[in-house]
Amino acid sequence: MNTTISSNGLPQLPLATNNTDSSASQASTNAPASSNVSQSSDSVQLTDSARALQQASSTDSPVDSARVEQIRKSLAAGTYQVDPNAIADRLTSMENQISGTK
Repeated sequence: MNTTISSNGLPQLPLATNNTDSSASQASTNAPASSNVSQSSDSVQLTDSARALQQASSTDSPVDSARVEQIRKSLAAGTYQVDPNAIADRLTSMENQISGTK
């Protein structure tokens, strides 16, 4: 028997149950969602890309907050200058790195 979980207006997803006893599944339907968490030996393995994203989003990432504030102020004042050649050069460089060419 499948049970559905509704959370904050998100789509309802079926919850697979391993117990075929109907009284047990009805009891778990009436119980809070936190009690439906099974104690299994599930595991998650992150890819190298996921690990890199996780490291980049950590609080240890070097952010020059003074530079960020300078750019924020110049954007607000309308004085921020965009160098389209520098952007094009960096995009081309990134594309070359992705494709493996120089």
